[in-house]
Amino acid sequence: MKKLSILALAIILVAAFTMPAAALENVFGGYWRTRFTSQNQFSGNDKTDESDLQNVDTRTRLYYTAILNDNLKFINKFEYDATWGGNSSGYGDVGADGKDIEIKNSYADWTMGSLNFRMGVQSFVQSRGFVFDDDAAGVVALWKASDAFTMGAYWVRAYEGDSTNNNSNDEDFDLLGIQPSIAFGDSMTLKPYLLWYYSDNLSTDFADDKIGLWPDGLEAEEVSSYMVGLDFDASFDALGLWFTGIYQGGKIDNVDDPVDDDLDISAFLLAGGGEFNFGSGDIHGEAFYASGDGSQNDDDLEAFAPLFGQSYYWAEIMGLGIFDQQASAGAPGDKISNIWAVNLGVGLKPMDKLKLSFDAWYAAKPKDDDNGEDELGLELDVKATYMIVEGLNLDLVGAYLFADDATSLDGDNKDDPFELGARFSLSF
Repeated sequence: MKKLSILALAIILVAAFTMPAAALENVFGGYWRTRFTSQNQFSGNDKTDESDLQNVDTRTRLYYTAILNDNLKFINKFEYDATWGGNSSGYGDVGADGKDIEIKNSYADWTMGSLNFRMGVQSFVQSRGFVFDDDAAGVVALWKASDAFTMGAYWVRAYEGDSTNNNSNDEDFDLLGIQPSIAFGDSMTLKPYLLWYYSDNLSTDFADDKIGLWPDGLEAEEVSSYMVGLDFDASFDALGLWFTGIYQGGKIDNVDDPVDDDLDISAFLLAGGGEFNFGSGDIHGEAFYASGDGSQNDDDLEAFAPLFGQSYYWAEIMGLGIFDQQASAGAPGDKISNIWAVNLGVGLKPMDKLKLSFDAWYAAKPKDDDNGEDELGLELDVKATYMIVEGLNLDLVGAYLFADDATSLDGDNKDDPFELGARFSLSF
């Protein structure tokens, strides 16, 4: 795989520089960041410091787009990751001979009249990341009927089953989605959608790797799950508002239950927020609620649990934030399930090169954890962003969680998690 990645990158670069200039427009870009991270007391166990983390890591992304004509583009994104002093597969160890080149995106983008298509490995975002926010192989079709109405549809192949089986479709896992977008002038947008996840014989490997939010020990055969949702966005001068509502339903054929092998999915998520801008600053806030499962011994799955690719970043400690290496014990991180949380914050810009933000988060679980606890605690986050030179930014972050007993492995937490970090970043 590593050799193929390097070969693919070489072929693309050679083609870019050898094709006639009149036949091809080359667009290059990228992103780079280096983070210094210190995270302490994240394990929920006051008798050990095994979760304490102090490290430095670097990420580099290179973008290349080949514009063949007004209606056809070929987009590629490559990524290199390294932990300073890390293992030999990265480029952060002594010698710096990195071997890992990741292909993040590689897809064709073409337009036919009012229709646009994207095919290949690309980024998919659904419902602000509450449902899906990841790179995957698939196809997107978008019909722009007018400035006020578009209709989108997509297919994601999440997992390809074992082709050595008699049935080559065995264990395949697919996501299908339909989403219109309705604009009411420049101030409001509605995006209703319907998603369907399906596998006629779910792979154990895929389930273990991607579906960690389902109950332990679930051995699914046929999975048919759907989501019906709505995203709403509005902007009125200095005020911006947003809302998301999702219902998740469907059935799972559980081979472990000889009496009633059907598990019914019935879960929901509600989220909303807003921002008010006032000259050199803003006041912002949000809240969300994702249902939990009251009992894993019945035939109902009530915990909101998108099946894969879910990624919604919120608080620095409980919700991963900028330094997304681990979340505090008991918290869902960016995989929103069995949690409610509220946020209130202030952003300030005291000078052109400096931005400050102060945020308070409170979070708890709708359904008690295994220790009978539900309160995660109150988290305070402080962030400063400074432009060192044009194009190069420095982010300084400090976060402290006044942890309650659900931030614990045994229901008796005594230590509060805290985080300090710095990030240098640039884009071009």
